[in-house]
Amino acid sequence: MSKKNTGMTSSFGAPWPDDNTSLTAGRGGPVLMQDVALLEKLAHFDRERIPERVVHAKGAGAFGHFTATADVSKYSCADFLQKGKKTPVLARFSTVAGERGSADAERDPRGFAVKFYTEEGNYDLVGNNTPVFFIRDAMKFPDFIHSQKRRTADNLRSNNDMWDFWSLTPESLHQIMVLMSDRGVPASFRHMNGYGSHTFMWYNAKKEYFWVKYHFKTDQGIENLTWAQAEEVMAKDRDHATRDLYTSIANGLYPSWTVQVQIMTPEQARDFPYDPFDVTKVWPHGLVPVQEIGKMVLDRAPDNYFQQIEQAAFNPSAFVPGIAASPDKMLQGRLFSYHDTHLHRLGPNYHLIPVNQPKNGAARNYQRDGFHDTSAAGAGPNFWPNSQGGPAPQPVIEPPVPYAGDADRHVQAVADIDYKQPAVMYNKVMGDYEREQLVTNVSNHMNGGVDQRIKERSLVMFWKMEPDCAKRIAQLVGVDIGKVEKLAALSFEELVKATA
Repeated sequence: MSKKNTGMTSSFGAPWPDDNTSLTAGRGGPVLMQDVALLEKLAHFDRERIPERVVHAKGAGAFGHFTATADVSKYSCADFLQKGKKTPVLARFSTVAGERGSADAERDPRGFAVKFYTEEGNYDLVGNNTPVFFIRDAMKFPDFIHSQKRRTADNLRSNNDMWDFWSLTPESLHQIMVLMSDRGVPASFRHMNGYGSHTFMWYNAKKEYFWVKYHFKTDQGIENLTWAQAEEVMAKDRDHATRDLYTSIANGLYPSWTVQVQIMTPEQARDFPYDPFDVTKVWPHGLVPVQEIGKMVLDRAPDNYFQQIEQAAFNPSAFVPGIAASPDKMLQGRLFSYHDTHLHRLGPNYHLIPVNQPKNGAARNYQRDGFHDTSAAGAGPNFWPNSQGGPAPQPVIEPPVPYAGDADRHVQAVADIDYKQPAVMYNKVMGDYEREQLVTNVSNHMNGGVDQRIKERSLVMFWKMEPDCAKRIAQLVGVDIGKVEKLAALSFEELVKATA
């Protein structure tokens, strides 16, 4: 009898080749559909919780409108982006890791999702209140969320697990800096920015394409809670942000956001100093300036929370002519995962729920039956091609994008850029107060049950970013900074072994 295999396998017992890297067409190319390991992992992850959302379970939302205020026709032919156009929207804000009953004031990124009910179909922009994310490959996403959720053994969330994952994934440092600043706890949903985070494609009527990032800048001003203020708020009202959004709109204080974009040409992308599709990085405004394109106003609260907010399904693959995906590997995974999890959570006909229906008429295709089919499909043919008068495909074609390279799992090693952008944030964006708050918040979090070896490994990230920051944190968490400096001299692989 052969020796028992102790390595990682698929659910069907086959060797699992890599649990962190997706299969792509070339190093910078899109993820391939033949990556059965990624599909298995994401599909299983999408079905782990019922019936609430796997992530972003606790949230609030409201209806309103988006008004386009700039001429962007040379960049995108999307109808709702043309100057003067007013489009109905639904926005949903949420925490990420907590359950539906969790507190609004927990330290957590905030979801920032917008459904545009355009005349060409629904366009869903699913982002966060941060311009970056913890990871750049969807293969890591289930593991990342598992580290933030409740443990198997005791059903408790664990700061130790969070820092264990983060410190083994240095690309997360940029997002950690945002999360552990006071922006990690917005004072309300009205007082935070929103970002598409990912890079998207815009294309015009000539089929010329551009790469785009979205920014929603709050017109109310940014307001955050300190660690102590957040604890006080949670003790008094676990739903303070949900309550604030609803009552503000009820009192006529309609929140609004100025919508901006950064636009990059394909030539700029090819010559960019780092991967422009890496969601753990920002595009410096000095290289790619922002430009205002519109205004979003929320002026109507939901009439029925369950029907209009809990059943709302935001799908990153819901595009309209003029907008498409980029080879951002996290976005590529989300194109599959969000639709798939909605099928699990709400059923195969979730698009027929009123809040999810397009406003430009009923969907016309040959997808029939399934749970809760309330469509008006009638007795017509359920196949294509047909000669019985059924709807035919429309010639909406995205511009071709050149991709080339070997189909392989192109591992992106830890690089200096993973520390340089957080260093800019620490040294140039933050002031003395913000730096002090960051040190305090990181220390409080690490002192909440994080093992000494994981503290040391985590402080290596901060040391490589800015030694002064690491020194200040080390003093508050009981770590010998001399040991951290020695660990920082090791390669990443050596560091992992030294702190195992």
